[in-house]
Amino acid sequence: MKSEEEKKKNNKKRNLKQKDFEKLEKQIEELTAERDELFEKLQRISADYANFQKRAPKQIADSVAYEKKAIIKSLLPSLDNFDHALKGARTAESVDSVAEGIQMVFDHMTDALRAHGVEMITALGQQFDPSIHEALMQRADHDHPDNMVLEEYQKGYKVNDQVIRPSKVIVNKLPTEGTEEEPAEEPKEEAPRKKAAEELPEENKPKEETNE
Repeated sequence: MKSEEEKKKNNKKRNLKQKDFEKLEKQIEELTAERDELFEKLQRISADYANFQKRAPKQIADSVAYEKKAIIKSLLPSLDNFDHALKGARTAESVDSVAEGIQMVFDHMTDALRAHGVEMITALGQQFDPSIHEALMQRADHDHPDNMVLEEYQKGYKVNDQVIRPSKVIVNKLPTEGTEEEPAEEPKEEAPRKKAAEELPEENKPKEETNE
């Protein structure tokens, strides 16, 4: 028969196992509840994302249409002024009055574009910058610094510091100091002449003059 001490030890072990089992059951219940909660959140997020995918194209289209409408509406007064300028040009007594009307239309349109973040790129008299300027040709003008924009063929514009059209310009390109143009073609012309002379018959070759 087992002694009382052994019985106590066995009972103690059983009690410990029972407590561990109950603890594990409680952890399982907590993890199960946490899993179910996370799964419900995931379902809600998936549903919200699906709805967003359905709404996003329409929202983008509505936003583009609104901005387009706002830009067109801001330019309509310029169109009205241009119409008035054309009518006034038919009865104008001087070219200056026509020019003033056109200038008024240009200024109004520039202000309308500026209200939408459009800025004109400064080019004339500036150092050539390939990020905002497009060189159509180069010219050497010693009265101006090298790499300076001499002429502006077409104005450039940018929106919110992003270039939408670079300025088309003519750039000053001075020759490098200490360099001269080499007559690159002359040696090529002399060589064929010498070769042709060598191929002539002896009687046709030019005779050297001798001083008697």
